[in-house]
Amino acid sequence: MADLQDELTAPAEAGGLDDQPPVEVPPPPPLPVPVPVTARDLLARHPVADGYCGLPETLRTLPWYDLELGESTVETDLPRLRASGTGALLWALHVDPARPVTTALEQIDLVNNVVARYPEGLRLARSASETADARAHGRVAVVIGPAPGTATGDSLGTLRALHALGLRALTLSGTAWASDDGLSLFGEEVVREMNRLGMLVDLTGASPATAVRALAASKAPTVLTRSGARALNSHPDNVGDDLLAAVGAGKGLCLVPCSVARTGPALRDVADHLDHVRRVAGPESVGLSGMYDTGDPHPEGLADASGYPALIAELLDRGWPEADVALLTWGNVQRVLRGAEFTARAAQQRRGPSTATL
Repeated sequence: MADLQDELTAPAEAGGLDDQPPVEVPPPPPLPVPVPVTARDLLARHPVADGYCGLPETLRTLPWYDLELGESTVETDLPRLRASGTGALLWALHVDPARPVTTALEQIDLVNNVVARYPEGLRLARSASETADARAHGRVAVVIGPAPGTATGDSLGTLRALHALGLRALTLSGTAWASDDGLSLFGEEVVREMNRLGMLVDLTGASPATAVRALAASKAPTVLTRSGARALNSHPDNVGDDLLAAVGAGKGLCLVPCSVARTGPALRDVADHLDHVRRVAGPESVGLSGMYDTGDPHPEGLADASGYPALIAELLDRGWPEADVALLTWGNVQRVLRGAEFTARAAQQRRGPSTATL
């Protein structure tokens, strides 16, 4: 028994454990290689909200068209919108100076008829939630506006009627109450009434005095629907860095146009303007404005609405983070629409419809 006990408790011979084969530990699995995001992948998640499309005026002059099959006489049709990753469009109204209110009403009627004709592709949207809902159901959201300020006939009652019919943005310039000298008292009341209704105040083409006064008067974010950087191109609708910085400080939005006259003849010129506006106003204050079907020549590579993926690819190559591109394409337009709606709800608690006259 003692011999057995001694055998069980005998110490291991020197070196006995070292002679055991080493236990092989498997190497850790390799870290996943990040897959670079592509322009089309990004646009599938964050489609373009295009800030200015002139399709209503173009369609008004055509005897026949088919936007579903593809229409060679226009720059914006459903196949190209789908190929471009476009999720929302602001359809601008063009009015006859001799009959501004009548032609504005006629174009709103046209927009409603076109959207009703293509229910599988288009959906009218009057709010940020409706644009998001249209996108969720695979439709392109159509937001009516901007319209020239002359469409109001210098009447706040007409402004309210146009809003009730779906108008969501108004350009101040070109009116008697938004001149080179700035906003008149009636012009300031127009801005306040637009805030109360939830309409976007468009400063495109406004004089510096008007822009400064409108920024001070508006409680909601303002927009520039088709303006580039004047530091890169001296077009009258483009804006200087001081105004870009002020728009950014007010959480507004500058929508850079795809226009040879405003931004330059090549896709990289549009990207240069986007870089500049992003740097001066901030990534939350830059967006896109195709200006398709307006008669303006477009840069090479952006001849129609299907060119957006190439532009987004250029920005990604320049080092734009995905988060900033997502703001550029979709997020910033949604934010200013929601900002206008929030301001309207607050303003309607404080005041009723204005009875001011010119």
